[in-house]
Amino acid sequence: MNNTNKFSEIVFKLRGGIWTALFLGILFFANERPLFWEIILALALIILGQLIRFWAVGTIGLYRGEHVKAKSLATTGAYSIMRNPLYFGNFLIGLGWSFLAGWEIVIVFVISFWVIYVMIIIPHEENFLTQTFGAEYIFWKRKTGMFFPKSLDYVKNNFRKGKFDREVLFKSETHSLITTIIGTVAILAKCLCYT
Repeated sequence: MNNTNKFSEIVFKLRGGIWTALFLGILFFANERPLFWEIILALALIILGQLIRFWAVGTIGLYRGEHVKAKSLATTGAYSIMRNPLYFGNFLIGLGWSFLAGWEIVIVFVISFWVIYVMIIIPHEENFLTQTFGAEYIFWKRKTGMFFPKSLDYVKNNFRKGKFDREVLFKSETHSLITTIIGTVAILAKCLCYT
């Protein structure tokens, strides 16, 4: 294993802690009172992000762990229209938190998310999926966007419902939901204290 792979594996293992650090940075640097429309936009992004996470988790089953793993390639539900719905959900949640904290924070968050997730974590996962599933993954990767559908026609023609497991959803996503709620309340409370 070369140094790049070792580094990306370490970042992948620490992704939960990195997400916590991003949240704490947003909370710490939140320094202005948001306008009413910014609160509405932020809450809409946060709710949409959490709903996308629910959809993705219910589709793939148990997903938490320090190592990349997959018994089968998830290509239904949210995964039929984008390759990384969990990370996209996280992005929307973090973007919502950032809108509450201030415009400068939005810029820092977007850049940080891009570097950490798009340049390190996702390529690490994609390398594993390519090695594990080969041509099947390469074909699916060509068809689906990282975070967005390739086109509305693509969604219409390729959306596959698949199974949705509510038990796994509640077992795997309860922690994230509680974290999202507490994080949102903490940032909103701090920002609303500014006069």
